[in-house]
Amino acid sequence: MAQHWQEILPIDRYIVTADGLLHEYDRKVLTFLYQPLIGSTCFSLFMTLWAELEENRLWSESSTHHLLMNLLGRNLNEIYEARLKLEGIGLVKTYVKTEDEVRSFIYELHPPLSPDQFFLDGMLNIYLYRKIGKNHFSRLKRFFSEQQIPKGAGYQETTKAFQEVFMSATPGTIQYMQDISEDLAADTDQHFIGRHDSSGVEIDIDTFDFDLLIAGLNESLVPKKALNQKVKEVISKLAFLYNIDAIQMKNIILSAVNEANEIDLEELRKAARDWYQFVNYDQLPTLIERTQPAAHRVQTEEPKTKEEKLIHYLETTSPLQFLKDLSGGAEPSKSEIELIEEIMFNQKLLPGVLNVLMHFVMLKTDMKLTKGYTGTIASNWARLQIKTVKEAMEQAKKESQNMVKSKKQTGKTSKQKPIRTEFLPEWFDEEPSKKVEPHKETTKDLEAKKREIEEMLKAFDD
Repeated sequence: MAQHWQEILPIDRYIVTADGLLHEYDRKVLTFLYQPLIGSTCFSLFMTLWAELEENRLWSESSTHHLLMNLLGRNLNEIYEARLKLEGIGLVKTYVKTEDEVRSFIYELHPPLSPDQFFLDGMLNIYLYRKIGKNHFSRLKRFFSEQQIPKGAGYQETTKAFQEVFMSATPGTIQYMQDISEDLAADTDQHFIGRHDSSGVEIDIDTFDFDLLIAGLNESLVPKKALNQKVKEVISKLAFLYNIDAIQMKNIILSAVNEANEIDLEELRKAARDWYQFVNYDQLPTLIERTQPAAHRVQTEEPKTKEEKLIHYLETTSPLQFLKDLSGGAEPSKSEIELIEEIMFNQKLLPGVLNVLMHFVMLKTDMKLTKGYTGTIASNWARLQIKTVKEAMEQAKKESQNMVKSKKQTGKTSKQKPIRTEFLPEWFDEEPSKKVEPHKETTKDLEAKKREIEEMLKAFDD
């Protein structure tokens, strides 16, 4: 199983660069708008990397990750996880080169969104609102806003145009400019220092089932040309944010079509938000309330076997609800919620895959969701690009078999643990009417039930 030290070592060297100049004002944006989402460790890592750049320059001197560990007072695993989070939110791009078994990295810093981009982003602003609450969110909006100049209150513009101030070029001047045109551009291996706008967080449009959406839309109401690339990107982001499938999205789109038969993006965002708050009692979403996207579900027909029913359950249940089910309806702890949300944000595991991962981890750790173990498996599954529940179950089964083989090879035997009731969906019982109440179950009943679960959940044990 891959660990962080297989990706990065203290002796590995790195260089910091920037995709354009970072401005002093960016520090305020990062502090107040990004830090609540990414945490203090990520914030410190970005600021430290930024500090390695000399003023108004785009490249730093080479350093080792051991120095970075000393500067931040963090271990390498914490730095690695923080870097992944910075990559996920669009603040860092990482490049690696291996030469003669020596690994070197380039960390390219990207500017944050401007305040107006952030507050109109449609995703990051929603997460920030949910994170800090209405009052603090409103305060930040005021902090990053300024009263407009009253241009219409009796003022008249007197600004001169270019041609009113400057003379037109003479033929001789034009010929001179053509002669030196090659000297005006930057050299082929260089580029001018400047500022590039941040594009923000991107959601892959392939995660949304546009074929199903288009099939359900009436061509006379919504022309296909209305679903251009920009509109599809917004739809994908809204589907990700609010967990909207293609059928629900159809009605939302219809409410956002204007008189010109075009989709008004602001109306689309508002309609999606209103729909979500209506069905979720005026709440706004967090990452762990999503379910498996339709494009990555393998269960297309009505489930019949117990395994098919299990896959359907894992695909249609959000990680938050799955945690509640595992706890018998009890609310998950704050640390568990933060851990799951962090994994979805960093490793970008899909919800159904994350459900399998949680169940696998908890069966192996006496129903405890430990951060280190869970994060390690999540990183490995992300590198294996596991996208479906079926793939996740196969991988869990493989890893479980490897654990058994490892124990046999080392001669270790696990101690007998106390019998406990595992999470059991109601449809596992062949005869629900004969279901025995938990407090009346005997040790023999519990052992039989546990064996049945382990047989049905083929992903977890032989």
